[in-house]
Amino acid sequence: MRLVASSNSAPASVNRYLLPHEQDVVTIRRHPAVLIGPVGAVLGALIAAGILSNTSVAANSAALAIIWWLWLLVLVWFVWRVAEWSVDYFVITSARLLLTTGLITRQVNMMPLGKVTDMRFERTLLGRFLGYGTFVMESAGQDQALSKINFIPYPEQLYLEVVGLIFKE
Repeated sequence: MRLVASSNSAPASVNRYLLPHEQDVVTIRRHPAVLIGPVGAVLGALIAAGILSNTSVAANSAALAIIWWLWLLVLVWFVWRVAEWSVDYFVITSARLLLTTGLITRQVNMMPLGKVTDMRFERTLLGRFLGYGTFVMESAGQDQALSKINFIPYPEQLYLEVVGLIFKE
């Protein structure tokens, strides 16, 4: 029974890493909660810039300009993080697990399903509330490129999908 709908067509940025004999089972983005820190930083910087603009620190226009240029840099950093999130995918195929990350420098981490000896998911209280979890995978005592994946949406359903692929019988 499939609990998470398959997209049946991975985005082109992910499809190029799939082998011809592989079937895309699930392709998802990481949970938007990955952006909580950057959102907090932008809002905190906005509040700080607003407070500093109304104090004697910003009495001259040069100081005021510096304050708001610094906030603009934080905003540009936030937009960059959102753009990175939008191209990062976690992919479960019939043969392996993939995590593609990076906007300019592309990084593809993978683990063959046959190598997964132990897998668990963890959910913090905030993760339960917002609906995300962490996958932790081990492979026969070896250090793998794909051992921990944070901010996975629908962790219970995806866990069952992976376990169903590992234990096909």
